[in-house]
Amino acid sequence: MRTEDVLAAIATGLWRWDNASGTVTLDGEAARLLGLPAEPVVLPEVAVRSRFHPVDWNEINGIVNLAVVEGTLAEARLRIMDEDGRVLRTVRTRSKPVENRATDGRVDYELIGTLQEIAEPQPGTTAAHTPITGDWRRSREAFLLDAGRALAEARSTAEVLRVAASLSMPGFSPDGLAVFGVEGERLSVIGHHGHSPGDEAPFTEMRLDTAYPAAEVVRTGRAVYLPTPEDYKRRFPATWALAQRFDRASWAFVPLIVAGRTMGAWMAAFKHPVSFSPDERSVLTTVARMLAQALQRAGVAESERELTTGLQRSMMPTLGPEIPGMQIAARYVPTGGGLQVGGDWYDMIPLPSGRFALVIGDVQGHDVRAAGLMGQLRIAVRAYASEGHRPDAVLSRASRFLAGLHANDRGTDATGVPAEPYDDADFHSPRFATCLYVECDPETGVLEVARAGHPDPVVRMTDGTVLMRPTAGGLPLGIIPDTDYPTTRFTLEPGETMMLCTDGLIETGGHDLDTGWARLRAILESDLHDGDGDGDGGVPAPGHLERLADLLVQAVHGPSSHHTTGPLADRREDDIAVVLLCREGPGCGCGAPVAHRARPARRTVLTVAQAEPERIAGARRQIRELLHDWADAEQVDSAVLMVSEMVTNVLMHTDGDAALVAEAVGELGARRLRVEVADGSDELPHKRHPGEMASSGRGVLLLEMLADTWGVDPRGEGKSIWFELHEQSKAEADAGPA
Repeated sequence: MRTEDVLAAIATGLWRWDNASGTVTLDGEAARLLGLPAEPVVLPEVAVRSRFHPVDWNEINGIVNLAVVEGTLAEARLRIMDEDGRVLRTVRTRSKPVENRATDGRVDYELIGTLQEIAEPQPGTTAAHTPITGDWRRSREAFLLDAGRALAEARSTAEVLRVAASLSMPGFSPDGLAVFGVEGERLSVIGHHGHSPGDEAPFTEMRLDTAYPAAEVVRTGRAVYLPTPEDYKRRFPATWALAQRFDRASWAFVPLIVAGRTMGAWMAAFKHPVSFSPDERSVLTTVARMLAQALQRAGVAESERELTTGLQRSMMPTLGPEIPGMQIAARYVPTGGGLQVGGDWYDMIPLPSGRFALVIGDVQGHDVRAAGLMGQLRIAVRAYASEGHRPDAVLSRASRFLAGLHANDRGTDATGVPAEPYDDADFHSPRFATCLYVECDPETGVLEVARAGHPDPVVRMTDGTVLMRPTAGGLPLGIIPDTDYPTTRFTLEPGETMMLCTDGLIETGGHDLDTGWARLRAILESDLHDGDGDGDGGVPAPGHLERLADLLVQAVHGPSSHHTTGPLADRREDDIAVVLLCREGPGCGCGAPVAHRARPARRTVLTVAQAEPERIAGARRQIRELLHDWADAEQVDSAVLMVSEMVTNVLMHTDGDAALVAEAVGELGARRLRVEVADGSDELPHKRHPGEMASSGRGVLLLEMLADTWGVDPRGEGKSIWFELHEQSKAEADAGPA
């Protein structure tokens, strides 16, 4: 009996589908199953395709493509339709894709296989029927959508592995998973699920030429399906003992392929037998592709994070050895631009004189070039400072250095030939940088400050008052090569803390300079009033400076920052750098704790030069900040008015500068404010009687009306005009003298 007769007896036909010629060859039985005359025939592809249900045709396309990739058989069910669109029968096809390479290099495929009729259950019987379409297909599509979404959102290898372990496949969920990678000529276990710790040891560093399914998948790029333990033992007898102890019934090893490169293998193991039908293999292959892409994205992201973290650590210096009598804390948080390193930096530099310098700065931008310029500028500033230059000279040289970098970008190359224009003009555009340089004497607490367009330093006094210390400054670095930077000198008293920060700490969260500064002042003052962190308002605990640095960053960048957003619509984030310097003293928290102490004096000192009348506004702001918790707001207004009048008179009626000293002493509610303004003139003030339209001559009248006491103290050279105010509540002020 011929083979064709045997196949016809069991309702099985043969077909050959030639993709290159677009023809299909059918034997007699295959033609009958397709609803055609039962005789051998060669038909165009279109004629045969019209006999299939449209949904099934789309399904078989995917199955054939999967079989081509895996080098396996293509199995599917097809509904045969007549000319009127009615279903005649259902057939099962099993075909082998054969590759045909043309002379011009084009690759086509030829399907050679069988068609077999499937007996359909008759009405009234209980025979099971597995639909080609329906609930299983819909659940599969929903599962793949959910899996793709979850894998796309994973940001690390650990997250990808957690997602893979949680996948519940429709109808055949694996209970054991493993992801293998490749390191040189050996396998590596990236992660696993459903196994005990240490179970991966025999498979770690396994050679790729080992007779193990995952190794074969990596070598060939083709999946290995093992429906039964017998299949595993027959195909891989050398490593069967390694898998036998896990008591699994079926295994699937699927390649992890990205951009045509096999980067590893994914193992799915099952406690129950799985036949790995075409639909099941299709699901596993699709998940493996998504898993491979997710692992590649996570690997790239982790490499970038490792690179930027290493770059950040190399650029952010340690704070160096301990300084007797002083404590330092610093933080750097890259929050802007999506990078983990930006243009902000800080530094601590030992100086030849035995002093040390604190530097904080911010290069314009949040890109890679900003980080590169920051590294170059930081090294340049450190080199100039280590040579022993004064603060103003250090910043002048740094400005010239940064401007020179811009000139090289726009000028000539090393041979003097004009440089070729760059493709990315923004990347090579000139950048400026702000900087604050503080030279510190640890023995006396004297600070010399030079500022290049940077926010002023902030000082928290021993009683908790926080003041922004006005300092002379110049243009940001790099704008004009030869720029002068005047210096400001003041003393950090024992127990006081100075804060240096970049604008990111002030403005992040939609704040301007005023609202951002108010937010920071609340943190600085509340930390001292409850420095031990137990909520009872106790004195600061030792080492509180590190805690204060964390509180400042958390208030701006942590979860609590969402409750302190600013008035601006732009909720931009910026890189944050902050440095805290504390001079040890009673109650500061840096040294031994002090349980009880008298409230220390609150003092501010300021010089207003003849050439800087705009600093009168700074003097008024200093007095308001000094008296921010004064009981009577009208007394604060009076003090501000008298200070403004006294300083203005010095600038108008003398040739010298005005030296302002303000001091508040005593307990809250009963303090005394004393303000002195000294100048170099021997001419004493005298009371005038200005007319109604006069623009001057009211200084002494204001002192008599607003001050509790006032006076003039002659000195060897010049004089000092002073006044005092005694704190009283608003009710006491309204009641007046008894």
